Amino acid sequence: MSDKPARTASGRERSPAPPNRAERAAERRAAIVEAAMEEFIARGFAATRLDDVAKRAGVAKGTIYLHFKDKETLFEELIRTAIVPLVTRLGTLPAPGGSVRDALEGFAKTFVQEVATTRRGDIVRLIVAEGPRFPAIADFYYREVVSRGLAAMRGLIELGIARGEISVAKLGQFPQIVVAPAIIAVIWKSLFQRHAPLDADEMLRVHLDLIFGERSAT
Repeated sequence: MSDKPARTASGRERSPAPPNRAERAAERRAAIVEAAMEEFIARGFAATRLDDVAKRAGVAKGTIYLHFKDKETLFEELIRTAIVPLVTRLGTLPAPGGSVRDALEGFAKTFVQEVATTRRGDIVRLIVAEGPRFPAIADFYYREVVSRGLAAMRGLIELGIARGEISVAKLGQFPQIVVAPAIIAVIWKSLFQRHAPLDADEMLRVHLDLIFGERSAT
């Protein structure tokens, strides 16, 4: 295919086609979700107003209602777009010849890089802080994120047990144990990082050593 710009019959370059209605709507929706993230993180769920989200997104408040029923559904979309794709990766089985430990370590590194040290971590902390006051949000997060993550983690643990990589069979009953350091990293970095910096990657490696046994030095 040629990378040269398209030209008209007269030889002049043809201007790129303007975005159509669906593209413009998708851009506005994305801008609203991005603005919502900033407002929810800055103010918390209870104090966030759709008026402020609209102002930050550069749209009319009525435009938000074209895409979202209310503030709760907007927050749900934020979780769905920012967090759920990361959990989906956890369901990927190890590559042929790869170990369960390698799969878990890879996911843990991704979690630290894309959640614990980014704005996504602020979303998780927000749910921890305000979930008890807004059970519908906590329920949604459990369905879309926690239950999926635990099911995928349990599958990897059972595979590790079947392969002989994991010796404690009962670990499959408590997949929360495996993901606990990731949650600790999210909370620690917001509360105590300035007092005692945490090397989350190294902590996760030590945690996996406890589960799989220490790796031999190469």
